[in-house]
This record gives sequence, C-alpha cells and structure tokens, in this order.
Amino acid sequence: MANKRLDLVFSTLSDATRRAVVERLAGGPASVSELAAPHDMALPTFMRHLKVLETAGLVRSVKKGRVRTCHIEAAPLMEVQGWLAWQRQVWEQRLDRLDAMTRASDTDEDKDERTA
Repeated sequence: MANKRLDLVFSTLSDATRRAVVERLAGGPASVSELAAPHDMALPTFMRHLKVLETAGLVRSVKKGRVRTCHIEAAPLMEVQGWLAWQRQVWEQRLDRLDAMTRASDTDEDKDERTA
C-alpha cells in the first residue's frame, strides 16, 4: 500500500464517528438514515463523514430511488491489516532479540556472582 493511501485510511479512521460507521457496515449494508441514527449530529454533518469514508475508499454507496445504501469496501482494510501484521512481526522479532540479550546478560551476571 502506498504511504499516501495508508495515511489517508488511518486519518479517516482516526474519527470515532467514521470508525463506528465502518464497524456497523462490517455487519452488512445499511441506508444512510440507519447509519446516521445513532449519531447526535445533523444529517449534512454526517454526510460529510460518509464523503470522507468514500474518498478513502472504505465505503461505497448506491442510490436506488430515494434510498442511498452504503457498503463497506474491504480491500483498504485488508491492506491496513497486512501492514499491521508486518509491523507486529518486526516488533516481535525486536522484542525476542531484546529478551535473548536480557537472558544472556542475566546468565553472565549469575556466573560472575558464583565465581566471585
């Protein structure tokens, strides 16, 4: 994932309202009115949140008649998951090396104490 796209997805998900929409859509499509209902804000304000989600590629919407239905787009989330998995692996390796160094240092100190 390009850094700009990753930045855009993380920036988009930094807002609690947008995260709540993504969490809700993970359970299936929903109309804009269903998505807006739990949020204490005017509909135009909520629509701006949806626009940000659509711009980031996390949500798409389809209008049929007078109803706009939103769907989650999993691809950007899967890319973020891959990046996070890679970061987790990097940090686990670093922590494993630190643990090994600490254990080796403890063993060296034990040897020094026995020979003293």
